[in-house]
Amino acid sequence: MIDDQQLRELLPRLRRFALSLSRQPACADDLVQATLERALSRWGSKRADSDLRAWLFSILYRQFLDTQRRAKRHARLLALFGREDASAPSPEQHWEAHATLQAFNQLPDEQRALLLLVSVEGLSYQQTADTLGIPIGTVMSRLSRARQALRDLSGDTRPRPAMRRLK
Repeated sequence: MIDDQQLRELLPRLRRFALSLSRQPACADDLVQATLERALSRWGSKRADSDLRAWLFSILYRQFLDTQRRAKRHARLLALFGREDASAPSPEQHWEAHATLQAFNQLPDEQRALLLLVSVEGLSYQQTADTLGIPIGTVMSRLSRARQALRDLSGDTRPRPAMRRLK
């Protein structure tokens, strides 16, 4: 049976622990809320003889680790496509990254290889051309088509900047 009074007494301790882990008050509050949601949804799996405080702290710590792992995966995904963002992903960013990764997996092997070599491995166009045994101009045009295909597949509707002609 859920003991509301015990949960209320543990809230300040949970928040203090969450704050020591996340170092940000808003993130700590979110972490405590996620912990309580998980604990309440899994209350039936809690052993009757176990310490409620220890059980909640372990849930909170696992929630924190999961959040950190998600943030690292998100940062790697953003780096994969040439964008950097040090903050933890919002739900919208997480969804966008997931959709982009799914779109990336739909690309032909040749386009995925080009994007990986240039965007992830950081090879120059010349190094990529040498690696694949194709002219540098071919790398540039195929990379442009690969990026456009990725935008089309991921539903990216942001307007692209207009190209200026230089004479």
